[in-house]
Amino acid sequence: MKNNIIFVVNPISGDLDKTDLIDAVNEFSITNNFHLTVYETTGKQDIKALQLLYEEHKPDRIVVAGGDGTIKMVAEAMEQHDVIIGVLPAGSANGLSVDLNLPNTIEENLKIAFLNHYIEMDMICINGKKSIHLSDIGLNADLVKNYEESNLRGFWGYALQAYTTLVDYNEPFVATITTNKETSIHPARMIVIANSQKYGTGVTINPNGVVNDGKFELVILKSLDLLLLGKIITGNMPIDSDDIVIISTDKATITTDYPVNFQIDGEYCGAQTSLEIHILHKQMKLAVP
Repeated sequence: MKNNIIFVVNPISGDLDKTDLIDAVNEFSITNNFHLTVYETTGKQDIKALQLLYEEHKPDRIVVAGGDGTIKMVAEAMEQHDVIIGVLPAGSANGLSVDLNLPNTIEENLKIAFLNHYIEMDMICINGKKSIHLSDIGLNADLVKNYEESNLRGFWGYALQAYTTLVDYNEPFVATITTNKETSIHPARMIVIANSQKYGTGVTINPNGVVNDGKFELVILKSLDLLLLGKIITGNMPIDSDDIVIISTDKATITTDYPVNFQIDGEYCGAQTSLEIHILHKQMKLAVP
């Protein structure tokens, strides 16, 4: 009996041409006797289309070529199904691949995605939306919003937006955070809701993060000047600083004193004054090295 695999490609993620990747996947499948069904995402009704494909082929695995957004879409589509998701990093935001320490070559990633063992990974639910990686409210979400609205892409696009965002930013917001045990109040520039450790750029924001421990971390950056930003970007995240508070929990509520920009896994989600957050323990199976 053939092993059925659905291969999900986001043709436009990361502005990269996927032809070579698709060829490599086809070749790998033929060599290893996989029965491959290719699905290209369109951004319309993808979840429904995937669920229909799943019913038709009952695959053992779904291999995804795309960034965090595409992986999350597949995880949501497969919420009710017991299927392993393999990742071939090919998006503009590949934070999850960075966190899972996926290698850089297509050959190695193919073996992991199709053949390797897996972990059961947590997801975070925020106001009913799923996050697999890192979401935040405040400065970085401003940056994501500005980046989505600007024409300049890539590293320099980010660098320019980061500078403009820092120069233009508002007063700190005041966040009231309630976890299982207690309520605390923090002035903040940014609060990261983290399931894992690193942003897609490789920057570690949550040194204690473990993707399957049944907890998430709130990383509260009370001030964020260029010096602290520089430290975080260069990988010298100061954990014992008075400017940074880290809370580890399985559920939390955050309310802010004015609407603050919010993003989930690199996607801007509007300005919010209230976030309801809880962990979805062992929500998806993910192939890892």
